[in-house]
Parts: sequence; structure tokens; C-alpha cells
Amino acid sequence: MELRRLSPAEDDRVVEVVLRLQRAAYAVEAQLLADDRIPPLHEDAAALVRAELRWLGAFRADELVGAVAWRETDDEVDLDRLMVAPRAHRTGVGAALVRAVLARAGTRRTIVATGRDNVPATTLYQRLGFDRSGEAEPVPGLWVTHFVHHGQVPAPPR
Repeated sequence: MELRRLSPAEDDRVVEVVLRLQRAAYAVEAQLLADDRIPPLHEDAAALVRAELRWLGAFRADELVGAVAWRETDDEVDLDRLMVAPRAHRTGVGAALVRAVLARAGTRRTIVATGRDNVPATTLYQRLGFDRSGEAEPVPGLWVTHFVHHGQVPAPPR
């Protein structure tokens, strides 16, 4: 697997590939949550570009099998979205992408949120050293769990 920078704002073809991956990945989360009101699931190309995120993609051969997007300031990194192609679940793609963002964050705090009932995602974040920092209900009946990481990158598995 190779990690490469993605630039959806600079290439319409990249936008379409990322959108396909995003819809497939978030459709799985929607099933886990029994709720399809997850904003990235319904995002269009213009909204994805407007989000002004930094992107990193995970490739096997030349196929995009995962991506992560974030915003950062001098003090904090906000892991905005993590997506893995359903056929690549539980193969280390998500962990590698999150580790890469944590390495970039260095000693800065990193935050992320996911659906409260998304057990694979909550397990991943906790395994990578994130602590639960609260829950919220952004729309009635849709609960998310917030996590925070305080800047120590976990070693990759051996």
C-alpha cells in the first residue's frame, strides 16, 4: 500500500474517484448506524471541493482503497473524515491513514468524531490512542462520539 497526497480541488477526476469511495464507505456506516443522515454520504463534488480539506489517499496498485481528510491549525488537527473501500475493511488501510495524520500532527491535539454505534471506527480510534471526549446529537436520533488524541503516535503493528 502506498500513501499519496490527493488534490480534489485541482482535478475533477480525483473528485469523482474520492466521491465514489466516500459514498461506498459512508453507506457502510449508515448501515451500522441504521441512519443515512451522515453528511458525507450526500455530499456532491462542489461541496467536497468547498470543504478545503487536506487529503491523503491509500493506493493498492493504482486503485484508491482509502482516504483521510483533515483541517489543521497551529494547535489542533481535526480529522474530518476517514473512508475505506468496503473490500479493504480490516486490512490496515484506515489505521495507516490515521497514523499518517497523527505523525503530521506531531504534538498537536487531534480530534475526530464518528457515529456512536460505528463499532469498527470507535475501536480503531481507541486502539490508536484516542480517548473518548464526549457525545453529541447533531440531529435528532443521530449520535456521534467525539475522540481526542494528545500527540503521541502509536507504533505500527509488528
